[in-house]
Amino acid sequence: MRLLGIAAGIVAAVLSGAGCASAQTPLKIGVVSRTIFYLPAWIAAEQGFFKAEGIDPSIEVYNDAHKIFTDLKAGTIQIGISSIESVVQDGYKGGSMRLIAGTAQRPPHYIIAQPEIKTLADLKGKTIGVVSMHEGTTFFVKDIARKGGFAVADVKVEAVGGSPARARLLKERKIDAGLQPYPLSYEAEADGFSNLGPIADLVPDYQFTSVMVDNMWAATNRDLVVRFLRALRKGTDYMFAHPDASATLGAKELRTSPANAKRALEDTARMDVMARDLSLTDLSLRRVFATMQEAEVMGRDSSYDRGKFVDDSYLNDSRR
Repeated sequence: MRLLGIAAGIVAAVLSGAGCASAQTPLKIGVVSRTIFYLPAWIAAEQGFFKAEGIDPSIEVYNDAHKIFTDLKAGTIQIGISSIESVVQDGYKGGSMRLIAGTAQRPPHYIIAQPEIKTLADLKGKTIGVVSMHEGTTFFVKDIARKGGFAVADVKVEAVGGSPARARLLKERKIDAGLQPYPLSYEAEADGFSNLGPIADLVPDYQFTSVMVDNMWAATNRDLVVRFLRALRKGTDYMFAHPDASATLGAKELRTSPANAKRALEDTARMDVMARDLSLTDLSLRRVFATMQEAEVMGRDSSYDRGKFVDDSYLNDSRR
């Protein structure tokens, strides 16, 4: 009986250990919208890359970049993949928010406008919808105005939310133009809206979206953050290596057709939109910094210092 008891105890211990090994750590991830540069995260979930790293992901679509920033600071979510301007500002104020990896290293947007608007000059006096007054597409309005030959004050800029919200408001004629990433830009063209060209022609290098954390949380959860980045990198690799399977998932998550999803993947590769190794380059970061200075949300006397808002150590650890 004593031997049976010992054997039962050993079995229980083994089973308990197996249960611990398979335990998944919940991780809340915020993304701005259902657009192509967040597809690697959905792929990592679908293909089990997060699970293999012991992560149980919950991906929430915010349609509001600044809310992701405030929820990270509040601890409501742990990881954000979003536009970066608020993090840059926070870093220069001595805050704890940091960029830890790059995703979209240039904007995959087209300037979409009402059918009667045929040129950038026609946007004078019109309403342009942007994601937020604090970051993202709002900072490209000055580039559009400069190319169109008018002042920023000659247009009305409204913060209306992410690209799906802008698509709806264009259809409702509540805004006259907005920057739309593909595949929403393809759908807009099919619906008769004007495509005034890619914003990348005006802004070729701009760190549009990145992975961000509150470093106070991340520093005490380093292993979890590193495992997340490793899974995200695998999701990015898979997206380019398996375009057909990725287009199928993209059609579901982006709420578009498989043909549009595949075209979006092809354009992403052709335009080199995504940082495949998740790196953050000074070229793209400097453009954000300079744009923020020009928009007077950063001091003109401030010098570019990536160390104030970037922590590369997590990404470096994920590559080992």
